[in-house]
Amino acid sequence: MPHFHWIIDGLFVSTVALIWFMLGYQSLLFFLGHVYYRRTRHAAKKLSPISDANLPCISVMVPCHNEGRVIDHTIIALQKLDYPADKIEFLMINDGSTDNTAEVIRGFTSDPRVRLLEVPKLLSARGKSGALNYALTQARHPLIAIYDADNLPEPGAIRPLAEQIVRYPKLAAAVGMYRAWNRRRALITRFVNIEGIGFQWMVQAGRWMLMRLTMLPGTNYVIQKSIVEKLGGWDEQALTEDSEMTVRLYLAGYNVQLVPTSVSWEQEPESLRVWFKQRRRWVRGFNYVLKKHSTGLLRAKPRRIAFEILSSHLLYYFFFLAVVISDSLLILCMAKLININVPGPYSLVWILAYATFVLQLVIALSCEPGEDSLVNILLTILMYFTYTQLWIPVVAAAFYDDFIIHRAIKWAKTERYQVGTV
Repeated sequence: MPHFHWIIDGLFVSTVALIWFMLGYQSLLFFLGHVYYRRTRHAAKKLSPISDANLPCISVMVPCHNEGRVIDHTIIALQKLDYPADKIEFLMINDGSTDNTAEVIRGFTSDPRVRLLEVPKLLSARGKSGALNYALTQARHPLIAIYDADNLPEPGAIRPLAEQIVRYPKLAAAVGMYRAWNRRRALITRFVNIEGIGFQWMVQAGRWMLMRLTMLPGTNYVIQKSIVEKLGGWDEQALTEDSEMTVRLYLAGYNVQLVPTSVSWEQEPESLRVWFKQRRRWVRGFNYVLKKHSTGLLRAKPRRIAFEILSSHLLYYFFFLAVVISDSLLILCMAKLININVPGPYSLVWILAYATFVLQLVIALSCEPGEDSLVNILLTILMYFTYTQLWIPVVAAAFYDDFIIHRAIKWAKTERYQVGTV
């Protein structure tokens, strides 16, 4: 069966090329991200702080749906923000909660900065975008800051974001870092912590250095209210409203910048079930963005940014195909069901690819104090064979939902846990 051997050999070579292309590009982003890390650390020591009188007023918006377990800790963290009290308000958006969320929030309204917003019943519990759009009509200030209800921003989180908008008023938004405060609670949270650090210092920082592109996260960012209104608010059909808003911002000619000196701590899923549900929603959100904006991105300029946004949303499927084909060929070869007839030092190529994967993540961990520990390094070594493979059923399930059975889009909030000490 000569044709069969050609197909196997072709799949093998294509997979190796795809994996090395992704690794090579990630290596470029990793290098540029590390440059950005060093540059921002150096710049932070030299920049003169902007006086309170010149800081803009900010409306902090926190969507809340059944957040009774965590919302008091979030409000306390917000109250500790280093920002003039007369220039900030906290809009706590009770979005159809059926627990004690509203009662907990009312306990803080003696602070004039804290406002409880009750989403009207007919508009409530439709997802984060709907809650944000309602609060947008109630916000008093020209800058909007977004935090999820499980977030514990550091006292210095919001000021550098606002200062960046003051220094560069053409920026649509300034984005901070997010970290996992429960990273040591479970094995899955340790993996997610490593993944998050790698993504922010390699992808987010690297893409900003390469092409002035940063994706909005779901939390810890400041955005100009007038621009959000001009774009028509957040898309209420989007499961990943941050990603969808990012695409519209860049299509409209705006920029978003990463500001690493801003840090907020968030909860991560502590069980595989919750992690799978959250990640499945993410991939379905990216599918929605692809279906909505792919045509516009193909025509958008500058081409490099449009191509990068499009390819970043397709990355799940590039990675999915490469890993599935690679794993399948490995298993079939080990079972002696097939043979690879392509000459070359492929064992060495695979080892180098794996070493590159580990090295990049370990160096990214070194950007955060205490994260390049022996435990994290050992977990990084295991990550490709364990955590990374979990993305295969996630992507497959999301693809099945959106392109096979066309399951209706429905927002599902990530489960919260009792807050511990950060």
